Amino acid sequence: MNKDSINLRKNMTVRVIAVSVASLIMALNINTFIHTGGLLPGGASGLTLLIQEICFKFLNISVPYTLINVLINAIPVYIGFKFIGKRFTLLSCWVIVLTSVLTDILPSWVVTQDTLLISIFGGLINGFAISICLLADSTSGGTDFVAIYLSEKKGIDSFHVPLFINAGILTAAGLLFGWDKALYSILFQYASTAVIRTLYRKFQQATLFIVTNHAKEVADVIYKTSNHGATIFEGEGAFEHCERRVVYSVISSAESSKVTKAIKEIDPEAFVNVLKTERVLGRFYQRPTD
Repeated sequence: MNKDSINLRKNMTVRVIAVSVASLIMALNINTFIHTGGLLPGGASGLTLLIQEICFKFLNISVPYTLINVLINAIPVYIGFKFIGKRFTLLSCWVIVLTSVLTDILPSWVVTQDTLLISIFGGLINGFAISICLLADSTSGGTDFVAIYLSEKKGIDSFHVPLFINAGILTAAGLLFGWDKALYSILFQYASTAVIRTLYRKFQQATLFIVTNHAKEVADVIYKTSNHGATIFEGEGAFEHCERRVVYSVISSAESSKVTKAIKEIDPEAFVNVLKTERVLGRFYQRPTD
C-alpha cells in the first residue's frame, strides 16, 4: 500500500469519526432541547418532526423519525451524488442514517423548560454539529445539500438560503400548532445559521494586501499554500519615500490564517491587511468536493 493510499485511509477514518460524533450531538440535541421546547429545527429534520407531529396529532399514528427523514433526504442525496461528490454524499448518508437511528433509540432528557434558552442554546449546538460535518466534507442532509450545491455553482456563500426555505416549514407549523413555537424555531434556526457561517468559511473570500520587499516570494507562497494567484503593484512608502511592492490576492477565508502565517515566514516585516470580500466575479479556484 503506497503513501497516498495510507493518507487517504487515515483521512477517511478521521472524517467518519468526526461525523459520527456530530450525529450523536444532533440526536442528543433533538431529544433534549428540540423535543422539550416543541421546536422545529428547520431543514429535513424540521420537516421530519413536523410530519411526525401531524401524524400523531391528526391521525393518531406514531411514525419513526428514521423512516421519514431517510425518505425526505432521497432527493437531496441524489443532488449530492450527481453534482457535488461521491465520498461527500456517502459520508452525508452515514450522518443522515446514524442521526435518525440515534434519535429513535436514545432517551430524552429535560435540561430546562425555558423555551427561549432552548431556542438559543439548542440552535448553537445544532450549528456546531452541522459545522463539524461541513468541516469533515459532509453534511447533515436536507437543505445543506442545496446550500453547498448553490455555493459551488455560484461561487458565493449560500448558507442563508436554508433560512428562507425553512420559513415555509415554520409557516406551516405556525398555522397548524400555533405561532409561539414557530417564532421560537426561527430564533433556533438563526442561532444555528450564525454558528455555521462563523465556523465554516469555505465559500467566503478574503482579500489580502501585503506590503513587502519580497513580492515574488510572497506571491509564490500564496499560490503554493492556497492555489490562488496574486498581482504585484509598484509603490512608494509615504514616510521613508523608498520603493515598496504591494501584493494583492483573493483567497478563501478558511485559508487566510494559514496563508498569512506562510507570508510571515517569508517576510517577517511584511505588512498584511486582510479584508472581508463580499463577492468575487471571474475565475476563482475552489477546492473540489470529493
